[in-house]
Amino acid sequence: MTVGPDHSTGSEASTPRSVAVVGASHAAVHLADRLRAVGFTGEITLISQETHLPYQRPPLSKAMLTGEVSADSVLLRDPAYYRANRIELRTGTEVTGAARAEGGYMLEMIRENRRETLSVDRLVLATGARARTLDLPGADHPDVLVLREMDDAHRLLSRVARGPVAVIGGGFIGLEVAATARGLGADVTVIEAGDRLLARAVGPSTAETLLSAHRAMATDVELGAVPVEIVADGGRLIGVRLDDGRLIRAATVLVGVGACPRTEIADQLGLDTDGGVVVDGNCLASDGQTLAIGDCTIHVSESGRRFRLESVDNATEQAAAAASVIAGTEVPPRGAPWFWSDQGDQKLQIVGLIGGHTLVLVRVDPERPRRRVALYFTDDALVAAECLNSPADFVALRSALARGFRPSAAMLADTSVPLKKLLAPVRA
Repeated sequence: MTVGPDHSTGSEASTPRSVAVVGASHAAVHLADRLRAVGFTGEITLISQETHLPYQRPPLSKAMLTGEVSADSVLLRDPAYYRANRIELRTGTEVTGAARAEGGYMLEMIRENRRETLSVDRLVLATGARARTLDLPGADHPDVLVLREMDDAHRLLSRVARGPVAVIGGGFIGLEVAATARGLGADVTVIEAGDRLLARAVGPSTAETLLSAHRAMATDVELGAVPVEIVADGGRLIGVRLDDGRLIRAATVLVGVGACPRTEIADQLGLDTDGGVVVDGNCLASDGQTLAIGDCTIHVSESGRRFRLESVDNATEQAAAAASVIAGTEVPPRGAPWFWSDQGDQKLQIVGLIGGHTLVLVRVDPERPRRRVALYFTDDALVAAECLNSPADFVALRSALARGFRPSAAMLADTSVPLKKLLAPVRA
């Protein structure tokens, strides 16, 4: 991807007078926050296809399903915030077309069956991703669900009490829902086609520990199990047929097999898309002008590796960078990427990027075996860590990596000394 020198820092002949953000996710709202914080006084429009006010997504697979939080309590901001900060929020609005126009962009939209247009100087794509679905016989049954949006959570909540739940996919969403449903008393089976859980996200040691934890919750976990059919009888869902002929009985099926970034608008604009909108470190797309942030993006590392990051941290960091580009201010340095997942009583926190490592060191406290830390090294320098039920270790490791400190395996090998103490020099 080539970005012209005039755009690499976001410098423009003049500050844009208007900005439109397609999407109203965490990334979009934080971008609006940051724009006002850095002194941008122009028009800001957030456009959302959903009818809800912008909300937090992490609770959808946990607290929303248990009823611990309400729809109002997960809102990112209350309605008064948008008015006070002169942020126009257009909910229930679908962007159907986008084109470059003189000095900016022209957007075509449908809102309440009416066609509208919007002309803006700068465009940010925060279009997110849609849940992947399965191309199986019976997969269109109304009790086969996905979980990506608030309406999905409401549908799932209304069905959990009906009987057994089958979760297809052993990724983060599937495991979080499985643990939550199990906590509500449902019989739960996780169906994973691979030979371990979270194969693309965590290492074998962490995956094996989480597998044991889910089975200890009395969740059935089927590894190496490929679904071939959703079975119903007279309209009533019966279960999931596997490739070995077995039937996993279920009244509700949740499909958690990943997400597809929404790139339709980027494609209309002729931007580089490769399983997402390809962006540089300043969130600039391949035209050097359009910006993209959040779950719809693909990052390009200095080595040329392309990867996706789906996390609140990534949304926040990209929003801050994009706001600086638009306002013409210095882009803040980025910290080490991090992510968390709550699965029942298991709290997983990850910092750094796993992959390409040459050594893995697992630290376990014999007196507190639930606490485990897997450390990943490349050329004997720490690059990433997975912390299970070890929040203090996570904070210390995240701080070290954010400061650019890359300790060796030998420095962190002594499990009799807490990581916080071993890393104390860099934290001082």
